[in-house]
Amino acid sequence: MNKLCRKCLLEDMDETDYFRRLKNYISAYPQEKRADGEEYSRRLEICRSCEELYDGMCRKCGCYVELRALKKESRCAAVPDKWQSGG
Repeated sequence: MNKLCRKCLLEDMDETDYFRRLKNYISAYPQEKRADGEEYSRRLEICRSCEELYDGMCRKCGCYVELRALKKESRCAAVPDKWQSGG
């Protein structure tokens, strides 16, 4: 069994069936409900530097951060205004 990186996102992990399903969900999520690509990337960079990120999940709320960051109307569970422009 491979040990997962504490600061990894799903895109960084091995292609197990479970993670493949999550990635497929992300790929199939409707475009009109997604944050734009630049915003999604910005959110993920914030998550990568957060102490609450562990194995692709937020320890504050239990979500997979890539799913939460994908959704246009989502907010950071740890600090609700963290994802607002400017941090």
